[in-house]
Amino acid sequence: MPKHSVTPLSVLDLSPVSAGQTPGDALRSTLALAGVAEAAGYSRYWLAEHHLNTGVAGSAPHILAGLVASATKTIRVGTAATLLGNYRPLQIAESIGTLAAVFPDRVDLGFGRSGPPKSPSDPAPGVVPPTDTPDDRVVDGLLIPAPRPIFGAVLPRKFRLQGELLGRFPGDTDNFENDVQDIIGFFTGGYRTKHGEEVTATPALGQSPQFWIHGSTAGPSARLAGKLGLPFGANYHVAPAGVLDSIAEYRAHFEPSASLQEPQVIVSADVLVAPDEHQAQRLARGYAQWVHGIRSGQGAIPYPSPEDALDLPLDADANDLVKDRVDTRLVGDPHQVRDKLRTLQRATGAQELLITTIAHDPADRQSSYQLLAEAWGL
Repeated sequence: MPKHSVTPLSVLDLSPVSAGQTPGDALRSTLALAGVAEAAGYSRYWLAEHHLNTGVAGSAPHILAGLVASATKTIRVGTAATLLGNYRPLQIAESIGTLAAVFPDRVDLGFGRSGPPKSPSDPAPGVVPPTDTPDDRVVDGLLIPAPRPIFGAVLPRKFRLQGELLGRFPGDTDNFENDVQDIIGFFTGGYRTKHGEEVTATPALGQSPQFWIHGSTAGPSARLAGKLGLPFGANYHVAPAGVLDSIAEYRAHFEPSASLQEPQVIVSADVLVAPDEHQAQRLARGYAQWVHGIRSGQGAIPYPSPEDALDLPLDADANDLVKDRVDTRLVGDPHQVRDKLRTLQRATGAQELLITTIAHDPADRQSSYQLLAEAWGL
């Protein structure tokens, strides 16, 4: 476990698939990395949820969280985030309740609101819309880039297909608050049907996972986390333009709860550490191409090797689309990245930092987390 005087670090893993790997290889790499993270002193190991990406194997976070929990002993395990519109509340409660029953005091459940926009002109939930002053700024040493437009006027085919297959529809994220309340109610015994009937959701009832709400903007997720007195996850690595505003919105709306008396924030960062800066920059190749697949709506590509990435140049428009993500990725030797993370922690006031690392070779991902843990003092 981390020392009390050190800001805790945790892991966010997407189970990236590298070029030449199979999804099975990527998932086994996740299990191996979880053991490394636990031994290095990281506090949590959270799994993301992404669908229909050839370069990401993390599409079933509840199942994968169970595998990670079985492969480790003490590290907390959870989701960041479970996308509520992709499930019914009872399904989530039963899945996470199963994990919490088997692994008491180790399970976290993160709630995410991502879903289809109400109309083509609206940004998708969690996407920071472009502003009239599209300039980068530096706040207390932290780069806050200008928001980038993610999609054009037509939602990409992948997201339309994903919505159809998961039963999503425009505006279904309006149910987010009710879904969060229902899921928590299944655990506490407070859930009632519209007719006032009590429901016993076995094995969720009586279990106590730690609930989090994650968000990228000063929008409904940040406000709801504050209203319910839940901890909040702010996404610097996904939408760096909105991180400070989302945290401020959360704190402004925070009301103490039985589980949390003061605001609690974890902030994510995309990090790559190597023994020296030159090697780190070499290993960082391919990130822009990987992010472009996501940002363009085509889906993440298998992560290329540093050598192959040189043969995959992006044009000016593509580079502009991913510029905020590339510029806010923290790359360097252990001390360089440690200092950049200290700036992130200071500027945001985060009580915890959530580290996600993508590299072609799983061994380089493991090494990055180990080197950072040592430099941070875990």
